[in-house]
Amino acid sequence: MQLALVTGAQGWLGQGLMRALAQGEWNTRTLAGDLRNPADCQRFCADAQGAQLFHTAGVIHPHRVREFYDTNVTGTKNLLNAAVQAGVRRAVIVSSNSPCGCNPHPDHLFDEESPYNPYMNYGRSKMLMELAVREYRDRLETVIIRAPWFYGPFQPPRQTLFFTMVRRGRFPIVGSGENLRSMAYIDSLSQGLILAANAPQANGQVYWVADERPYSMNEIVDTVERLLEDEFKIPCAHKRMRLPNIASECAWLTDKATQALGIYNQKIHVLSEMNKTIACSIDKAKRELGYRPTIALEEGMRRSIQWCREAGIQI
Repeated sequence: MQLALVTGAQGWLGQGLMRALAQGEWNTRTLAGDLRNPADCQRFCADAQGAQLFHTAGVIHPHRVREFYDTNVTGTKNLLNAAVQAGVRRAVIVSSNSPCGCNPHPDHLFDEESPYNPYMNYGRSKMLMELAVREYRDRLETVIIRAPWFYGPFQPPRQTLFFTMVRRGRFPIVGSGENLRSMAYIDSLSQGLILAANAPQANGQVYWVADERPYSMNEIVDTVERLLEDEFKIPCAHKRMRLPNIASECAWLTDKATQALGIYNQKIHVLSEMNKTIACSIDKAKRELGYRPTIALEEGMRRSIQWCREAGIQI
């Protein structure tokens, strides 16, 4: 049995990873504490020589910009320092698409050679985290997994709100809606993390892990609406909140200004990205890890909606 140390086990991705680990020969230990506290990290990693560390914890939508750096950067350094001291064998670190920002043109796909161009402070904090991870490569095996927008069961309220907005016809489509977004079904992403932990050749590497192909915003919204109404008999308004591209550009300017003051607003930030293409290639993960995502958008969203129904969550 391998020992897996898992941060963020109560989060969306963490829960998916814990379910996947339970299907294999793993003993798991979860973080009970605060990444910002070095002593908590040391207790978490104690007596874990040869273990695999899965670092899924992070701050995505805080109230203050400073929280990005305190948790995503300093917290990760605290964790890796503790892992080195304890003799942990490998750390698989979850990053994001945000260090690379937005694709330079609609037909472009990010790969592992794409340059850093971080999107706002979240992207910069994840970029600094990735750069910090590199500094540990001579003391600890490391793998960085870049995950885009993910979806699936056990979703947080922000994803359920997305469903509700689609149902009510209030989800904003900015511009044509043909801009592409890579997405990762939660179970596929979890399997990618486990493959990265076990593959010898993954040491020191970075991988994009997502669904087989990106989807247009129109396809994403249309798929959710069709499933809600046709399969789950939940009436939908069949409307879209159509906004010009300038809506996202104004949101970007507002987001930049407020973040400069140290304040983060989730709704403004999300709107600023709505007309952007954020898409990646998973060829390297398929080639080197044997990663094969089997769940795509329609089935993944079907399972998400079904989970909401079974959990008594109103959409």
